[in-house]
Amino acid sequence: MLRTPVAEALGAASAASEIRIGGWVRPRRDAKGFSFLELNDGSCLGNIQCIVDEGTAAWDKLEGVNTGACVAVTGELVESPGKGQKWEVRAKDMTVFGLADPETFPLQKKRHSDEFLRTIAHLRSRTNKYGAAFRIRAEAAHAVHDFFYQNGFYYVHTPILTGSDCEGAGEMFRVTTLPLNTPVKPGENPYAQDFFGKECSLTVSGQLEAEALALGLGKVYTFGPTFRAENSNTPRHAAEFWMIEPEVAFTDINDNMDLAESLTCFVINRVLERRADDMDLFDRFVDKGLVDRLKGMVAQPFARCSYREAIDILKASGKNFEYPAKFGLDLQTEHERFLTEQIFKRPVFVTDYPQEIKAFYMRLNDDGKTVAAADCLVPGIGEIIGGSQREERLDVLEARIKELGMNPEDYKYYCDLRRYGSCRHAGYGLGFERMVMYLTGVNNIRDVELHPRTVGSADF
Repeated sequence: MLRTPVAEALGAASAASEIRIGGWVRPRRDAKGFSFLELNDGSCLGNIQCIVDEGTAAWDKLEGVNTGACVAVTGELVESPGKGQKWEVRAKDMTVFGLADPETFPLQKKRHSDEFLRTIAHLRSRTNKYGAAFRIRAEAAHAVHDFFYQNGFYYVHTPILTGSDCEGAGEMFRVTTLPLNTPVKPGENPYAQDFFGKECSLTVSGQLEAEALALGLGKVYTFGPTFRAENSNTPRHAAEFWMIEPEVAFTDINDNMDLAESLTCFVINRVLERRADDMDLFDRFVDKGLVDRLKGMVAQPFARCSYREAIDILKASGKNFEYPAKFGLDLQTEHERFLTEQIFKRPVFVTDYPQEIKAFYMRLNDDGKTVAAADCLVPGIGEIIGGSQREERLDVLEARIKELGMNPEDYKYYCDLRRYGSCRHAGYGLGFERMVMYLTGVNNIRDVELHPRTVGSADF
């Protein structure tokens, strides 16, 4: 007999003479002549109550079944006389798949700190908060694919192993098959005996390869893992994270901002609609007012201002920032949150950054000083999207590559896209974990990843 998910059983339209529920016990309560088992299988926030009566085949298998045990109960789905749920299961038989020693099983209490749960990341999906977080993450990912499919995009898979640095910052994880401390003679190519015969790293972005596909397919997007060897141990940074990266031909920076805003609102609306119970948990216990704030966010257009305007606002605010705002320096998280939470009170696109603080591929504006970039900042998080119109002029692009001291040979194919049938095009990267943080009100990226990879941590 196939297992019925708890979510389906709790939402059943009518009783059933036979049903099979599988899940993990949380918890077991005993009374004279019967026992209550609360089962949760991860399909929803709610548990289903199973009553095991003395004298049944299920009763005979109760020994050792406590919080954390994995069982399957077969019985009748009947109306529940208690408050809180419509249905319960009157057990007839039970299969015990695995017990959990109550002396060592770490999830005995109802509430645990986030810090403690990070030490047992492999078990925390069995808690209400983290089960809900990963269901919301799954729903958001589904929404991303639906949005792009409905808008005529092609989903493409770009390489994870790369010989170029998209961001030009050099903060990349090296990939090699050479033994440690391989001797290298003076003047010899240190990678001559390596697998690829040249330096290779884990990608920081699929953008450069996605551009090549966009300039042939028109509208594409990637959605995959990226890696940054950035020694930044903050609540917003991880060494491995997922990026959503669309690239669109025949489009400019304004079209790009419209696309980014549309995707963000689509994902928020989808999660609010389909994961209402899970969102309610975060609204009540993690970030009060979260749901209303998200609804308010999608009810009005995102604000837009230039980088220069943002700097002027920050300077005129009179606020004593830890890092004073100054033209020519990148915005800090404290600046981003001040703009979104105190000034605009909604998400804002900051545009036209100085060329010196942005990547080489961003289109130089007519002023010769700024680039057609746009970062989307949201309350509570700061930046979640970074995008730009890409530089489509070959001479300007090549000059920028040389100016930054980058090896032109590493970007030959990228320049070929400008050499043969170039057109204006744009794209952006949306940090998926930061989107999930915004959706849930969670303030640490480690709590929206299954096994976070951060400085000094690569466990499991």
